[in-house]
Amino acid sequence: MAKPEKEWEDKVKGLLKGELKRRNISYAELVGKLADIGIMDSEPNIRNKLSRGKFTAVFLVQCLEAIGASSLRLSDG
Repeated sequence: MAKPEKEWEDKVKGLLKGELKRRNISYAELVGKLADIGIMDSEPNIRNKLSRGKFTAVFLVQCLEAIGASSLRLSDG
């Protein structure tokens, strides 16, 4: 049985938030790191995207690139 959309949103939100937490990176710091790679966004906008869990794969990869993540673990197993 397929997961509801909300479960997928929660999963992807948790993945990105987890990577930020592991690296001790705040939303304000993420804004700066994104700017360093040419992606301009505001802290409130980023906070809203992560809160909702609705953002593009492009945004996810941009964030991972900005924070220096070379891989992403999809599960603990």
